[in-house]
Amino acid sequence: MGAEVVRRLASEGGAEFRRAPRRMRALVAAADLPGGRTVLALPSVFMNESGRAVAPLLRYYKVPEDRLVLVHDDIDLPFGKLRFHFGRGTGGHNGVASVVAALGSVALWRLKVGVGRPPGRMDPAAFVLRRFSRPERPDVDLMVAEAAGVLRAFAAAGGETARQHAGDATARLGIGEAEPR
Repeated sequence: MGAEVVRRLASEGGAEFRRAPRRMRALVAAADLPGGRTVLALPSVFMNESGRAVAPLLRYYKVPEDRLVLVHDDIDLPFGKLRFHFGRGTGGHNGVASVVAALGSVALWRLKVGVGRPPGRMDPAAFVLRRFSRPERPDVDLMVAEAAGVLRAFAAAGGETARQHAGDATARLGIGEAEPR
């Protein structure tokens, strides 16, 4: 889900992804957003090892941790809900845990995109890795567009504005607890 949001933002900003410099394990794009030039990255490591890509990118591009936004799915949020916050724990998300460990800090922004809980006894890892169904796709596309808007708000006006935008976007989406995936 996070990669879809970042790709959408790059596309809207007219940016194309290329290999990161110096053998860093990511694809990067420089997008012109309302707040200026912004580096977008898609780690090319396993999600559980995201810190191995994120930490070197921050150092190389001299991005302060408080300007980093991790975008990721969240099974503890209902499908269609967006949440933007700063400086909390990992919430059991292994990719976030990897970044926090690599940076040695939780002082970063996160945009969580709610995908809901897996049905029955389905393994959460299998749930988040499977594709969205055809009936879900229109709602997912709306979520991705709204999440990209949250990132634009962050680039233009900072975290508090982006947090408000996420709440407003969730209300606009009106998806709530849709049918389980």
